[in-house]
Amino acid sequence: MNLRPFHLAFPVHDLTEARIFYGEIMGCAEGRSSDHWIDFDFYGHQIVAHLDASARAVSTHNAVDGHDVPVPHFGVVLTMPQWEELAARVKGAGIHFGIEPHIRFKGEVGEQATMFFYDPSGNALEFKAFADDAQLFAA
Repeated sequence: MNLRPFHLAFPVHDLTEARIFYGEIMGCAEGRSSDHWIDFDFYGHQIVAHLDASARAVSTHNAVDGHDVPVPHFGVVLTMPQWEELAARVKGAGIHFGIEPHIRFKGEVGEQATMFFYDPSGNALEFKAFADDAQLFAA
């Protein structure tokens, strides 16, 4: 299967904060932009931060492996070295983790490294990595 990049548009309260968070902290290259939106290269995928000063992040939480996982959330499955580098970069930037970097389902099917944190507008992000990518959809 040849994966194609996904596209995700989401609301942010402030484009300057989004530009700093996604561009400088997350390391996403900026693409096209206007006074109302910014395209970012999100690990080869296109995400678009759209200005909506009145939007408020809405989330609930579901229990997963002893943690309250925020829903909705988005992110990318990274390689383990990419995941480790991002965890260090986010920690170094002083970003608060909603769920600290850790190994989920340790010793079980689907074992994965995962972490959750929020952008300045309250959008929840999850990044994960597998020692064995075959575990991504393992049942």
